[in-house]
Amino acid sequence: MKYSLLTILFLSTLTFAQISPQSSRELKNTLLENLKKESTNINLSSLERSKKNPGLAIIYSLLLPGMGELYADGYSSGKYFTIAEGTLWGIFIGMNTYANWQKDRYVAYAVTNGGINTSGKDADYYATIGEYSSITQFNDAQALNHDFETMYNVETHYWNWPTTEQRKAYRGMWTSSEQTFNDVRFVVGALILNRIASAINAVRLVSAYNKNLKEDLSWNVSVGLLNKAELPTTVVLNFQTAL
Repeated sequence: MKYSLLTILFLSTLTFAQISPQSSRELKNTLLENLKKESTNINLSSLERSKKNPGLAIIYSLLLPGMGELYADGYSSGKYFTIAEGTLWGIFIGMNTYANWQKDRYVAYAVTNGGINTSGKDADYYATIGEYSSITQFNDAQALNHDFETMYNVETHYWNWPTTEQRKAYRGMWTSSEQTFNDVRFVVGALILNRIASAINAVRLVSAYNKNLKEDLSWNVSVGLLNKAELPTTVVLNFQTAL
């Protein structure tokens, strides 16, 4: 496809009228000598769009899924990764909130019904008191197995469930909390996979974008003088685009 734009940059008769005759002749001769009545091509490839960087696309996707696609001008597919990211974060926050709420419940229940002291207690202690009715029962079991190092100090780690039902109620709250905390790990894994999938998709889109650049329009400009006996000398700019 070729577009020709005839632009009169100067009229020799008007230009030369503003300066002395000798100067006008010298100026005209200089222009004629430089252009030599031939077209000069100027490559304007630098005006073309710049290529996208796959590395940047990966970084953007790892920071926020979908942003790599936005960088590659392909957010129509990237928006699904962004939506998935928001959904997963909502699930993550909700599950953590629920798990901590259940933890607060079973700790408070153990203080009220089991008589425990929460100071300095670790996760293993809270798991153990749901399995045994009292510290005495637990220590007896450890002594029977000659595992004396795992026995608890009665003064610091005391507990005693008045009924089996109370112990089971505690155990149910503890199990619910722990199971939810474990399930959160799957959500974290899904967040990581969503980022990886978005990064792969963004790189694919960047590759397609850069490939299309080679098939994009390239520009050339030709400049020349047009001399006609009955008309003033003019400069012709010819713009050409090719697929």
